[in-house]
Amino acid sequence: MTELLTLPRPEAVVFDFDGVIADTERLHCDTFLKVLAPHMISFTWEEYVERYMGCDDRDAFRKAFRLAGRDELDDRQMKKLVDAKSRQFLDAIRDGVRTYPGVVPLVKALHAADIPLAICSGALRSDLDPILSRIGIACYFTLIVSAEDVRKGKPDPEGYIRAFRDLTLTRRGKVASAGSCLAVEDTPDGIKAAKRAGLPVLAVTNSHPAKDLSWADYVTDSLENVRMEGDRPA
Repeated sequence: MTELLTLPRPEAVVFDFDGVIADTERLHCDTFLKVLAPHMISFTWEEYVERYMGCDDRDAFRKAFRLAGRDELDDRQMKKLVDAKSRQFLDAIRDGVRTYPGVVPLVKALHAADIPLAICSGALRSDLDPILSRIGIACYFTLIVSAEDVRKGKPDPEGYIRAFRDLTLTRRGKVASAGSCLAVEDTPDGIKAAKRAGLPVLAVTNSHPAKDLSWADYVTDSLENVRMEGDRPA
């Protein structure tokens, strides 16, 4: 799947973050494991990919405790776990984070074409902001929907519904139809969330093989290969 993929020009593009923009999933896995270690809960990288990737922190902790046969977490316990994981993650990214090939040029090209950009992520805003600033692309995103902004994480469509609604308000007259926008995702749960909100999906095989991303409208192995109709050759 290395051939050039040319897509219809969208009214707006909504990016997932971890696994699409930033190569941070192993960092998230490691920080979950550090926080869960005192509770004698662990999992392998393969189990993380299968069970937890695409979940927000709250859903991941709920699932980890449930699969370990533990009692349901109350609000106080959940906040303590999420806060601890956030601190561990901020420590983990101090030495820098790698972006995926093609994503920064694509973001800049879309912005130059006056296509509104947003992020819909299950990560905390405190996880997103330092990485976006370090990468140097924070200024290109009209809005960000993060874990704190929704009650339910992916595959629930709430985040994408909110992102599209806010885009219609901030870019009134430019963004009118969810079906004319585009979501960029890397997980089955993310694809389901976007599709349920009415957005077509471009999936990139950064985290899962193409066979696991069959709900997407388009699949590519790298955003380096993606162009929009009307793009001028570089």
